[in-house]
Amino acid sequence: MDRKKFLKGLGLVGMSIPTLHFLDACSSDSTNAETSENIPETDVDISTDCAVTNSETQGPFPTKSPDSWERVDIIGDRTGIDLDINLMIENVNNECSPLENAVVDIWLCDKDGNYSEYGGTGMQSTDYSSNHFLRGRQISDEDGMVRFKSIFPGWYRGRATHIHVHIYNNLGTSLLVTQIAFPEGSDSAVTNVNQASSYGYTKGMSGYTYNSTDNVFSDGIENELCTITGSIDDGYELAHTIKVSA
Repeated sequence: MDRKKFLKGLGLVGMSIPTLHFLDACSSDSTNAETSENIPETDVDISTDCAVTNSETQGPFPTKSPDSWERVDIIGDRTGIDLDINLMIENVNNECSPLENAVVDIWLCDKDGNYSEYGGTGMQSTDYSSNHFLRGRQISDEDGMVRFKSIFPGWYRGRATHIHVHIYNNLGTSLLVTQIAFPEGSDSAVTNVNQASSYGYTKGMSGYTYNSTDNVFSDGIENELCTITGSIDDGYELAHTIKVSA
């Protein structure tokens, strides 16, 4: 998907997003791919109950200065298959109506499983401590929506494909730290993308940790599972609703 068209469609070309200053405290339509592994299928029936989305660890690589990265396009210098991320934030204290002016931070690894702002250690040998790719912040609109232009994340040992999210209210109070899980299966976007070596995804699925054995998702992924549509050639679109107590 053309990046300029995406930004123009959001009405954000040439606009600046207001800066807030405070302390930091997926069913899938995709192309076919062959695989020799016995890959478990994921039930993608997503609960519509008005309950707070599962809280998860922010992990070892949280964003250090998110108020400096209020932006739609978070790709930076990374390459990979396009992924448009559309998140709706809802307030369970108001019958799960859209939550306006929520502050939403996201961060994810690149196609090789590396995070920006960290590295040069045993946890991540490649040093990207001076880079800020695949991290961003936005303020939810009157429909509770935030949108990011990204690439499809890769994976690293011990974790399924995922995206980190931290949501604050407009005063800077933390409301929820959670993660977004991806649908899996033999014809899922996760499988097809990681076999797309011509796009630079070289790991394949050998050694991949599935949602069912990922310790972070051991409490279940019913309300953390996103919806993915699209294809390798045209790019993918992620839709997900996150419910908070505001």
